Amino acid sequence: MKKVYYLSTCDTCKRIIKELGIGDEFEYQDIKTKKITEEQLNQMKNLSASYESLFSRVARKYKEQGLKDKILMEDDYKFLILNEYTFLKRPVFIIDKKIFIGNSKKNVEAVKKAIS
Repeated sequence: MKKVYYLSTCDTCKRIIKELGIGDEFEYQDIKTKKITEEQLNQMKNLSASYESLFSRVARKYKEQGLKDKILMEDDYKFLILNEYTFLKRPVFIIDKKIFIGNSKKNVEAVKKAIS
C-alpha cells in the first residue's frame, strides 16, 4: 500500500510531493475534502505508536483554542485530529507498513529512500 494524506491547499505538501516525483502508484487523500476516518487514524497510530506523533502543534487552532496551556492525553489528540483536519501533521506517507509523518528534511529523505 502506498498512500499520502496531504492538504491540496498547502504549498509545502505540494512541493514535497513534486520533489519526490510520485505519481499514480500512490493513493492521494486530500484531508480537507475527504476527512480522515477513525479507522484510518487508528491505522496511522498503530504504525507510529501514538496519536501525539501525528498531531501538529503548529496548527493555528492549537493556539487559538488555548491547547498549548493544557495537558493533552492520547484520546484528546485522537479527538482533535478527527474533528479538525489541520491538527494532522502533514504530509503523512504510508509505504507498505512504514509511516512517514511531517515535512522535515529528514522525513522527506526517508520517504525518498523508501520509494527508490
